[in-house]
Amino acid sequence: MLLLSSRAPPEPDFSTSLLLLTLPSSNPKTLLPSLPMRASHFSSLLFLRSLALTHRRHASCFSHRFVRPISTSPLFCVTMPRQFPSVSSSSTFVEHLENEPTEEEDGGGFGSFPESDPFDSEEKFSSVDMKHLSAPVLEMKELDELPEQWRRSKLAWLCKELPAHKTGTLVRILNAQKKWLTQEDTTYLAVHCMRIRENETGFKVYKWMMQQHWYRFDFALATKLADYMGKERKFSKCREIFDDIIKQGRVPSESTFHILVVAYLSAPVQGCLEEACSIYNRMIQLGGYQPRLGLHNSLFKSIVNKPGSSAKHYLKQAEFIFHNLVTTGFEVHKDIYAGLIWLHSYQDTIDKERITALRKEMHQAGIEEGREVLVSILRACSKDGDVEEAEKTWSKVLNLGGAIPSQAFVYMMEIYGNIGDPTESLNIFREMKEHLGSNNVAPYHKIIEILCKAQEIELAESLMTEFMGSGLKPVVPSFIYIMNMYYNLGFHDKVELAFTQCLERCQPSCTVYSIYLDSLVKVGNLGKAEEIFCEMQNDVAIGVNARSCNTILCGYLSSGDHVKAEKIYDLMCQKKYDIESSLMEKIDFVLSLTRKNIKRPVSIKLSKEQREILVGLLLGGLQIDSDEDRKNHIIRFEFRENSGPHYLLKRHIHYLYHEWLHPSCQTNNGNEDVPYRFVTISHSYFGFYADQFWPKGRRTIPNLIHRWLSPCVLAYWYMYGGHRTSSGDIVLKLKGNEDGVEKVIKSLKARSLECRVKRKGSVYWIGFLGSNSTWFWKLVEPYILEDMKDSLRPGGEISSNTTTLQIEDMSFRSSCHSDENGSDFSDGGNI
Repeated sequence: MLLLSSRAPPEPDFSTSLLLLTLPSSNPKTLLPSLPMRASHFSSLLFLRSLALTHRRHASCFSHRFVRPISTSPLFCVTMPRQFPSVSSSSTFVEHLENEPTEEEDGGGFGSFPESDPFDSEEKFSSVDMKHLSAPVLEMKELDELPEQWRRSKLAWLCKELPAHKTGTLVRILNAQKKWLTQEDTTYLAVHCMRIRENETGFKVYKWMMQQHWYRFDFALATKLADYMGKERKFSKCREIFDDIIKQGRVPSESTFHILVVAYLSAPVQGCLEEACSIYNRMIQLGGYQPRLGLHNSLFKSIVNKPGSSAKHYLKQAEFIFHNLVTTGFEVHKDIYAGLIWLHSYQDTIDKERITALRKEMHQAGIEEGREVLVSILRACSKDGDVEEAEKTWSKVLNLGGAIPSQAFVYMMEIYGNIGDPTESLNIFREMKEHLGSNNVAPYHKIIEILCKAQEIELAESLMTEFMGSGLKPVVPSFIYIMNMYYNLGFHDKVELAFTQCLERCQPSCTVYSIYLDSLVKVGNLGKAEEIFCEMQNDVAIGVNARSCNTILCGYLSSGDHVKAEKIYDLMCQKKYDIESSLMEKIDFVLSLTRKNIKRPVSIKLSKEQREILVGLLLGGLQIDSDEDRKNHIIRFEFRENSGPHYLLKRHIHYLYHEWLHPSCQTNNGNEDVPYRFVTISHSYFGFYADQFWPKGRRTIPNLIHRWLSPCVLAYWYMYGGHRTSSGDIVLKLKGNEDGVEKVIKSLKARSLECRVKRKGSVYWIGFLGSNSTWFWKLVEPYILEDMKDSLRPGGEISSNTTTLQIEDMSFRSSCHSDENGSDFSDGGNI
């Protein structure tokens, strides 16, 4: 325990020193008269010495975090200086929120869209007006207003001590003062920390205060702290206070809603956009507030900045934002119209009436249809089959002049292909080659698909030869179209030839193998079919699916090989693949001959491989959700959409845990488009992992983690939550408490794996540098997926399809380095 008497200076000095603690520089001539009249010259010197020591102690750790004084709010009545040291990069988000111009000042909107894609991402979102947001006024006594001198001295001492300590020490210090601390005292401590921009310390004091028996909910304090945490992009802590306000039966203030939405939008973490939309909706429906124009635009822009296939799921949210803009009387920017039409054009079912209504509103507002709008109309027509409207729009695109996007040519080819006019599609393709001078992959895939569906063999083969000679990649989709055409026409020898060419030029997919397998079973070549099926099953990059299993099962049943048919049946039951209805009667008869009771086996436990892989994924950031009673649990698999290794890994994990996946996440129809997010069924079997890695819904590192760090676990941790830096080193991402991280480091070193640690906010990065990365690679290489080895192998250059986080600037100079102020990872989530 820390004794106050051992550290606290004489009492008369603290009541004044605390009032001036936040001053970065002071003139002694102006400070001395503010001392109490009973303070002697000696005590004045003690005060100056105390202030100097305090300034030196904290100058290195948070002097750069002083931004504008909080006294601009009615909450603070202490006079603060107007000039402060320059703000570091970690505080720029606060400056952005408070200083950026209003919509009227900067003109609003998103700016012009690139012609290639109207909604490419930008690092800055539109202006968000933070002025005049309603927030409650926090009333509290200043230090010099407290009657007891000893209380002032102790509070002053705590104000100086707490920001310099980590959580554990801070809690111990507060616990030692528990006998005399009150709600008013801890409120002052939290507010003082916010004044000096030690918001993390203020949050810790607030959390400690909530656990005391005398705690009374203070709406104004919670609002002020939530706002400051949100301004620092600590969205998880801001959300925690936000939820606590609602649990207390109060509606959060407008400022808290606003800041939390902006904090979510500024975080490059998956799932944050959904949370931002949820808070935005509650701001209107629960709080009854009218968001600022900048907030409407920022949220809308974040939606349309996503790829079209992902953004289309946010159509209702975008329509809700548009409705709020119209009903509140704001002028709707042209890019809002363009973005809404763009979202409608990506829907599976096109709402022609809605698109027509939006175009009509644009005309009434005097807004001309730009190139991005016309391309969206062509996209919608290609799905809806409206040739007349497509030709009108195509004429408008040509009349605009300038470069025509290749997307527009592709959509026109698709429109004519859908009405059975492949010749006109081919003419559009040739016109595009003349207009653009060069081709990209998408037009080749589309024209080959159209010609194959029309069974124009010679034209399709000619363009396929031209495509392969161009050197463009990938070519697998076009091989799939060619092989399907050959299979449907019964040209099984050409199916085999195309399959061989595909093997020579690229890594085939499960669909390519499945088509070839269908062809082999069709001609009765079961020996070769069995060989191909085993190759698919053994290669994790290819895998088997419901289609391939049904195909080989059909072959075995037709040939009378009942033993092998039973094995395939058991595999399909284990993976929960649907058996085709035409095969059910035959397989039931086969099983009735050998089994008394026909029971479909269901996997009730994870295999050893699945258990090890799950531990590695959990270390890499996998999330587990539990019900209120913590009896059933769901595992959420999330993969980065812009990562080449994650694209390969998600297919492997989806196949590996197929029997555990929720029915909505299973792809039994042969579709290879595995989603980047999928979840398991709710099951009690995952309770062990939930208790070890996610007790009480919070991520932690198990006490027995040192027993589970096998090479397989490390390999999947690396593939899921690790990266290879530009210098060829290996880093692993880990979130948890310091004790758990220390256990992991000790366990790695016990395996002769020397590593260093860098902390960024709540995220730890474990680095294997130089030769240590080579030793780590030798340990995990046997478990790394074959197609991922080139992008993850230490040393050399990073391939173009590998996405790395901006962690190359980290310094691993010491064995354990902490960077508490690292904003880039302050609230980072799953990779």
